[in-house]
Amino acid sequence: MGVKKGNELTVNIGGIKMKNPVMTASGTFGYGEEYSRLVDLNKIGAVVTKTITLQPRQGNPVPRLVETPSGIINSIGLQNVGIKMFLKEKLPFLIKFKTRIIVSVAGDKIEDYVRLAGMLDGEKVDGIELNISCPNVKGAGNSGKRNKLFAQDKDITHELVSRVRKETGLPLIVKLTPNVTDIAAIALEAEAAGADAIALVNTFQAMAIDVDNRKPVIAAGSGGLSGPAIKPIALRMVWETARAISIPVIGMGGIMSTGDALEFIIAGASAVSIGTGIFVNPQLPLEIARGIRDYMTKNRIKTVNEITGARS
Repeated sequence: MGVKKGNELTVNIGGIKMKNPVMTASGTFGYGEEYSRLVDLNKIGAVVTKTITLQPRQGNPVPRLVETPSGIINSIGLQNVGIKMFLKEKLPFLIKFKTRIIVSVAGDKIEDYVRLAGMLDGEKVDGIELNISCPNVKGAGNSGKRNKLFAQDKDITHELVSRVRKETGLPLIVKLTPNVTDIAAIALEAEAAGADAIALVNTFQAMAIDVDNRKPVIAAGSGGLSGPAIKPIALRMVWETARAISIPVIGMGGIMSTGDALEFIIAGASAVSIGTGIFVNPQLPLEIARGIRDYMTKNRIKTVNEITGARS
């Protein structure tokens, strides 16, 4: 891709220096193996892996994916190979590339996150994403309080991040759920507990009905909505959160074009993460990185930081 002279795409997200502000969203890029045949991973700012748990997971029953008019609903259930297999077979492939590797992790209890962080601490990874907000699993991310996700309880969010912070020196990105009343308040607790960056938003709880069979389309009943339908709400949440905290925000939610990405950056995001859009166009992260560079050249902007939160 290359960066034109006088035009700097690099960003620093909580100690993770990336060549450009475009990342892949966990759960949409797998472990990078399949997509590496379709897109040059070296040109992506950071690859965020599929969420990893302590033990392998089979995920939820099928059907677990349905297309909606402006997005998709998924209920994958964190299907993954488990941390041991990831370290043995998946990570060695990823570290061959000149991109930042951020490992997304989840657990049924706080101790799981602590153990996962400890196992990753000495590995060749650039950061850890604490996925405390996946709505599609029973147990994982559950705070034990009225079936709440960890990220729906600010006190438990603080405790979880604080305990993981003591276990690792790697940068910690905390991924939050939009299914709360005040997302900025949760982000403030994560920051106070030692988070280096906040990623938002995860999917919105949603469902679809099969009117012929008179039952939910998704076998699990409901799932998480992503795609263009959620972008205006996600954008507002990034705007509010970026003004409440001092650490970087990674914005995501329905980004399908350079214009979408720039909206998130102007709203206050220091980087953006592409998810559903990758299913439509695997080259989208690279196209958006080029588009941001071209926008900066056209507007005589030297650094991405000049755009972040601009005119707020």
